Amino acid sequence: MATTPAPHPQAPPKPTWDPRDPVRPLLRPTIRIRLTLLYGGMFLIAGILLLSIIYLFTAQALSDSTSQLPFKVVNGTVQPTTSWCRLPESPTGDQLNDAVTLCLRHQSDLALDDLLRRSLFALLGLSIIAFAFGYAMAGRVLSPLGRITRTARQVAGSDLSRRIELDGPDDELKELADTFDEMLDRLERAFTAQQRFVANASHELRTPLAINRTLLEVHLSDPGAPVELQQLGKTLLATNERSEQLVEGLLLLARSDNQIIERKPVDLAEVAERGVDQVHAEAVAKGVEIRRELDPAVVQGNGVLLERIALNLLQNAVRYNVPEDGWVEVTTETKDGQAVLVVSNTGPVVPAYEIDNLFEPFRRLRQERTGSDKGVGLGLSIARSVARAHGGRIIAEPREGGGLVMRVTLPI
Repeated sequence: MATTPAPHPQAPPKPTWDPRDPVRPLLRPTIRIRLTLLYGGMFLIAGILLLSIIYLFTAQALSDSTSQLPFKVVNGTVQPTTSWCRLPESPTGDQLNDAVTLCLRHQSDLALDDLLRRSLFALLGLSIIAFAFGYAMAGRVLSPLGRITRTARQVAGSDLSRRIELDGPDDELKELADTFDEMLDRLERAFTAQQRFVANASHELRTPLAINRTLLEVHLSDPGAPVELQQLGKTLLATNERSEQLVEGLLLLARSDNQIIERKPVDLAEVAERGVDQVHAEAVAKGVEIRRELDPAVVQGNGVLLERIALNLLQNAVRYNVPEDGWVEVTTETKDGQAVLVVSNTGPVVPAYEIDNLFEPFRRLRQERTGSDKGVGLGLSIARSVARAHGGRIIAEPREGGGLVMRVTLPI
């Protein structure tokens, strides 16, 4: 007897609300409501003050115009009291009425002109007060934005421990500050995990390579080892050395992508001189002449990382050179408020469209990613990362006749 399969249980309905979006009261003190109340109240107060002042001026003008008439009645005759009120000597009824009307109209015009002048002065004074008060209140309302901006600038300097911790009403600015603090928490955890990973990787990767190098050197030091074994050992030792260079380059590249927190005065001339000393033997072996013109150029940064820039550029300039009569020229100077390190060399012709690719990791000009004895393909990538970490940049330009001109600019 066939049995009817039991129906599958239905999944519970998905919630229609997002738990990440907290429910907020409808009449919370948002910035829009606060600014509306603030500037609406200021406009209302300014209007009331202006109307009151105009009312007082008008009342005073009417009082002055009624208390000081331009004519007076003496013994049944109308006599002018001002120089601008002209009355006929023997006026008839209509002539007298017209003259009195003109005098009263002129007096009214004078009163209106005086009222207008006083009102303009009052409006000017109220405008100055309103602008000053509005500027102060706007600064008070927008002061949290300045606090957020200052914290963001400090965070940009790799100080991820900073937090805004904004107090005050639950408005859009506090919501923005809280969101920014949450983002900083996640970034700090991510960077801490990255630093921990780099430290662990540095230990885990260096230790076996160092052990392999030691074992190979011990076997190679045995005078009774067969020639084939010695040759194999040298090959393995070269491969192990290449792996060590690769690991060191990757770790240095990971560290140099961050900003430099501890900065000290470093002279690029001294850095370049040390780089020249380290590549001198290799340059002599390859028949490459090194020229130098080193003027003082002091920057604020990390001396070890800056020395790595000079060393990598000089090593590339020596290794990728012409077989005969090659030269490398290194100069340092200060120009337009910046320290400049320039390394130029003879070498093969480099197409302009290949320049950007040279700075990518493991990229070489017209060569495979592996199988080269000139390096591991990280030299220029590390140099660019270190330059960026110091707030500078590195530019490569093809040299006429072959070779490259590498220009590093760093802020003083």
